[in-house]
Amino acid sequence: MDSHTYDVIVIGAGPVGENVADRVVQGGLSAAIVERELVGGECSYWACMPTKALLRSTAALRAARQVPGSREAVTGDVDVEAVLRRRDSFASHWKDDGQATWLDSAGITLYRGQGRISSDRVVEVTDEAGTAMSLTARHAVVIATGSAALLPDIPGLREAEPWSSREAAAASAVPGRLAVIGGGVVASEMATAFAALGSSVTMLARDGVLPLSEPFAGERVTESLREAGVSVLLGSEAGAVKRNSDGTVHITLTTGERIEADEVLVAIGRTPNTQDVGLDAVGLKPGAWLTVDDTLRVVGDDGALLDDGWLYAAGDVNRRVLLTHQGKYQARAVGDVIVARAKGEAVDDSPWGRHVATADERAVPQVVFTEPEIASVGLTKAAAEAAGLRIRVVDYDLGAISGSALHADGYQGHARMVVDEDRRVIVGFTLVGPDVAELLHAATIAIVGEVPLDRLWHAVPAFPTVSEVWLRLLEAYGR
Repeated sequence: MDSHTYDVIVIGAGPVGENVADRVVQGGLSAAIVERELVGGECSYWACMPTKALLRSTAALRAARQVPGSREAVTGDVDVEAVLRRRDSFASHWKDDGQATWLDSAGITLYRGQGRISSDRVVEVTDEAGTAMSLTARHAVVIATGSAALLPDIPGLREAEPWSSREAAAASAVPGRLAVIGGGVVASEMATAFAALGSSVTMLARDGVLPLSEPFAGERVTESLREAGVSVLLGSEAGAVKRNSDGTVHITLTTGERIEADEVLVAIGRTPNTQDVGLDAVGLKPGAWLTVDDTLRVVGDDGALLDDGWLYAAGDVNRRVLLTHQGKYQARAVGDVIVARAKGEAVDDSPWGRHVATADERAVPQVVFTEPEIASVGLTKAAAEAAGLRIRVVDYDLGAISGSALHADGYQGHARMVVDEDRRVIVGFTLVGPDVAELLHAATIAIVGEVPLDRLWHAVPAFPTVSEVWLRLLEAYGR
């Protein structure tokens, strides 16, 4: 068996793994990365990029129709084939040549195949032909293999060959009837996309729509989905699924009601891609989420580091936050702390330090690209109360802002800030409305920077922009 040695070995060449390896190389160490599928990972080919491409065209059409002048210029409906072609281009036609070339230009060695830890600091890579080679890490091994769609144990579901988020993102045609099991982000976005592209969509939202968001966010998205023709069945649960020989899918609800569809999308959560990475070789359970310390080193069930802490986990696999941008944020911390430890430099693991991912706990930004968009960061009202904070919640009608009225006729939206009264800083912020995504970073900065409200008063929003909502919220707070 051929063998090679590097300072760091990364298993998984998605956005997280790529960023870990890049930071390591920029820090002066050598790095190898192992990938069993496409370089670029889930986000590039089956999640972030292709799904937002599916959503963007119809969102742009909606925006044009909300403004007199441009509304009259719209003479037809969305071109579905053009949408799918644009989606294909953003998924690089499911080829990773460009990203593999980038790895080479960055000085990162790529090994294609399944990577498995065989012993301390040793990763065995088996390619498609069955040929194996051994890679040894001088300093660290990083698991960045991401997650996959969770498939529940519903009788007949597996045999019915349902769509996961992957099949939905890469669909070559729009089904006439689509059933969606789930009510979270993926379910809501794909219901929005396929309804706009012409599907008759039925959504089985057992726990509600966007149940982890502020309640008003889920309510507005539910209302919008129904206005778009989606049948949103709150509290409904699939009891059995069967696909007939003609391809029709029959879903029997736990109430006995039956639903027919041409495809069924399951979007109820994620499971870690750790089943076949050799966790058992280091005393961990294959297929389990990985627990990490503040600097993202893997710890065992007893909370102790593995040996001298050579194994790290970044991104979805550590279950801290299952979002691409947070995984890349973790990757930067991991790459930098590995370099620091390798060179004997000081490790800054205090809150908000260079080598930790404090924002995972205090300031996670997220945009849900439904209609309307949901943009949030930090804690919801319920989460802040559960954390024991003494809070004040301030709400404002986003449609009452001059910039909103200019943005679209009949603009409807809502803004909420959650204030920690003891420190007089914002700990949570949620925006609901058309095109609110680009407003989010200001709130993220305010929360991460723990900017006192008295200082925020001097951050004057330009008029007439939708950002004037900041002034209105602060005025409401001061009353």
